[in-house]
Amino acid sequence: MELVPALARWLHLMAGVMWIGLLYYFNFVQVDAMKAATADGSAAGISKHVAPRALLFFRWSALVTWLAGAALLGPYFKTAFSLQPSHAVIGIGAWLGTIMLFNVWVLIWPNQRKILGLAKATDAQKNTARRVAFLASRTNTMLSIPMLFFMAAGAHSGVYGF
Repeated sequence: MELVPALARWLHLMAGVMWIGLLYYFNFVQVDAMKAATADGSAAGISKHVAPRALLFFRWSALVTWLAGAALLGPYFKTAFSLQPSHAVIGIGAWLGTIMLFNVWVLIWPNQRKILGLAKATDAQKNTARRVAFLASRTNTMLSIPMLFFMAAGAHSGVYGF
């Protein structure tokens, strides 16, 4: 049964790299690129072809990351999520990842659907959706820093002094 944790760890790592990589792409590259592309009238390529595909990988890599992480916790899932001292460090990372997953599926994706025209919305609803998606995405960017710290500290607690 050593194969299952090894596969879960690899899947967690790979999906997590994709998730956080896309999160950083959206926040540090695409937001400003969309402003510039909208200003010169060339945003259609990004909003029609790039963003929907990137959001597909973004939301599913978030879910796969969380599920693989939960599998890695295995019998310690409850111990970690209840922040018991023996698993509090990884538990904090898991909670931050859970909040980020919630933001992706409940705040970012439904609002991006409106912004990209994949769901019907008035101009006022699109403006609200832009703000909500932007703030949720920025929140996830900020949460990713301590989340990555606590995930690494949970796996390598001696290095971090926990």
